[in-house]
This record gives sequence, C-alpha cells and structure tokens, in this order.
Amino acid sequence: MTSPEEQHVLTELARLRVQVPGVLGCVVAGVDGLLMLYDTTTGTEPHDVAALAAGAHGISRTTGGVLSQGGFSDVTIHNQNGYLSVYAIGELALLVVIGDGQLNIARLHLEARPVTNRLAEMLQIRPAHHM
Repeated sequence: MTSPEEQHVLTELARLRVQVPGVLGCVVAGVDGLLMLYDTTTGTEPHDVAALAAGAHGISRTTGGVLSQGGFSDVTIHNQNGYLSVYAIGELALLVVIGDGQLNIARLHLEARPVTNRLAEMLQIRPAHHM
C-alpha cells in the first residue's frame, strides 16, 4: 500500500511516461543506487535501473568536479536502441528515464526538468545548488 505522498510521485512519473512519446519507464532512486519508487512498462528490474543511475551519476559528478563545471544536473546515455537519462532531484535523489530508440530527447529534457522540481517538493528534498 502506498502513502498519499508516494501516490503523488507515482502519478507524476506516469504523467511523464504518457506525456513524452518513447518513454518506457521512470524510476526514482537515491544517489546511492537504492530504489525509491518506479513506474515502468519495461521488463527491466527497477533495482538494476536504480543502480545503473547511481553509477552514471557518480561518473558525471566526478567529471563536473574535475573540469570545474559545477554540480550534477543530468546525463543521458544513448545506445543503438534507446536512452537512459538521469536527472538530479536535489542532491540526494535521481529521476531515471528509460526511453526507446524513437524518443525525442530534447522534448524529454524540456518535460523532465520541471518534473524534478516538483518531485523535490513532494519528496521534501532540498534543491541542488547550481552555479
């Protein structure tokens, strides 16, 4: 049974999945790779997706530090048949979006960024500090 707060998050994830053609699923995970919530139509294990997101976040965060480019914002991995995009939800959580090969990544970026702000409020996570 999900709490009302969790249900609001799940509704937000489902809305993003329906709103952007090509989105197959959304996962919310901690930056430590622990699964929080998910809405996905893929057969991929959500715990695995959360762990992959933590890895992508880690290398991206390190890159930003080494290059003096500031804190983590997002990273997208584009494979032959799809995408995995990871967005910061504050400093402690991640929005992970799984997309098929037809996903319009620019549209996803446009739609996902406001979602991360709403999720931060819903999950009571302090927003990330961007320079």
